[in-house]
Amino acid sequence: MNPLFDRLFAPLAGQDRPLLHLANGKQISATAFAILVARLAGALVTLGVEPGDRVAVQVAKSPEALALYGATVAAGAVFLPLNTGYTAAELDYFIGNATPCVFVGDPAQSAALVPLCATHGTQFLGLSGDGGGSLMDLAARQEAAFAPVDRSGTDLAAILYTSGTTGRSKGAMLSHENLLSNAQVLADLWRFTETDVLLHALPIFHTHGLFVASNVSLLTGAQMVFLPGFDVEAVIAALPKSTAMMGVPTFYTRLLDDPRLTRDLVGHMRLFISGSAPLLSETHIAFQDRTGQRILERYGMTETNMNTSNPYDGDRRAGTVGMALPGVDLRIMAGGNEVGAGEVGVIEVRGPNVFQGYWQMPDKTAEDLRPDGWFITGDLATRDTDGYVTIVGRAKDLIITGGYNVYPKEVEELLDTLPGIAESAVIGLPHPDFGEAVFAVLARAKGAEPDLGQIRAAVATSLAKFKHPKEYAVVDALPRNAMGKVQKADLRKNHASQFTS
Repeated sequence: MNPLFDRLFAPLAGQDRPLLHLANGKQISATAFAILVARLAGALVTLGVEPGDRVAVQVAKSPEALALYGATVAAGAVFLPLNTGYTAAELDYFIGNATPCVFVGDPAQSAALVPLCATHGTQFLGLSGDGGGSLMDLAARQEAAFAPVDRSGTDLAAILYTSGTTGRSKGAMLSHENLLSNAQVLADLWRFTETDVLLHALPIFHTHGLFVASNVSLLTGAQMVFLPGFDVEAVIAALPKSTAMMGVPTFYTRLLDDPRLTRDLVGHMRLFISGSAPLLSETHIAFQDRTGQRILERYGMTETNMNTSNPYDGDRRAGTVGMALPGVDLRIMAGGNEVGAGEVGVIEVRGPNVFQGYWQMPDKTAEDLRPDGWFITGDLATRDTDGYVTIVGRAKDLIITGGYNVYPKEVEELLDTLPGIAESAVIGLPHPDFGEAVFAVLARAKGAEPDLGQIRAAVATSLAKFKHPKEYAVVDALPRNAMGKVQKADLRKNHASQFTS
């Protein structure tokens, strides 16, 4: 058996029903998608991909890209999606660390990617956003059926990279059971069925868009309005044809900015879900006032998929991420002990959703994943007497902007190398659209003045756009405590209204 393929993709074969509704008005049937998965799986095997091999993918969202996920699973390999914003310099680390057998990328970037892959002994295949490229040429020559490779529930299905505040990015290893168990719980909790049409405007290199939205839809036989990204016009046009939507807070703030968002527009919708970044209470309340719909907020992370959710039936409390999912144990710890209701501590979780560890990082795995299965999330929270969890901060300096994780250390290390900067501190500040925005405080070097134009240009060539500071402040020195540690809390307080005033 192949757990994920058997439950998510095998049922599509022979089903003459729509599966994907595309932005251009075209539809892809379940049968056609199943054939696409089979041909791509055949192509991977032709390329020499064997069970356990990594298949790295950095491509635009498309039906072919989603099918490549299914094909990788069918071939028994490990799917490794990468943010489309990563530069070649960033990709060098991921390819070197994961040693994929195949890297599938944008043909338009082949001049940079082919030699980069060659230095690591990785084959490069092209897949463009319109479904073209050398990978699709190879797939077209394969059979329309494929016998999936046997896998167990504990075999790896995917590796997703997630960074820490220090050191290199970490590859979270997710098994078939990790992904399937979470999809089953969420499908049941959120009442997804074959009658649903999910409005899917999320990226699919991320846990939210790939392993929550897509897996839940495939598992239940739901259809998807499969948009390449969030576009207000396209989303408003799709809402009357949809029954559910999963999004990040930015989606909801942008919809609220449009007067066409009304109760009539969303009258056919049964569920709006938000995650990947904190949803402000005022956004939750404003959305309910405008539409009559209460957004359901949940909480998860790359290493665990989803951990908590507000209820489908019952009180969806603004500002909270709900209660622990069925089958997921959650505790809030401080000083080695579980804290009482209302007290702040670090969230730890245990369950079938918790990952297998970090790829080639046994020491880091041992640091974050206890021998008895409890994972230390690093998120600070409280839990009330009803079990509702409220995230109050992060033990580390992670910034979540528009649903994407930004780790200050990576940005600071780049800024500190630039002329005119003695040192830098990168923080997240409240932002009405993105939830948080990246903000950099620069301490000027002695006798020098940072050139912000040059700094922005240097950042643009080295880091994905979502990591770029939206604004900079230049100061004589960063605030420090008696031990010499930079006081980022002071910086956040001093600049708190930078994007909200």
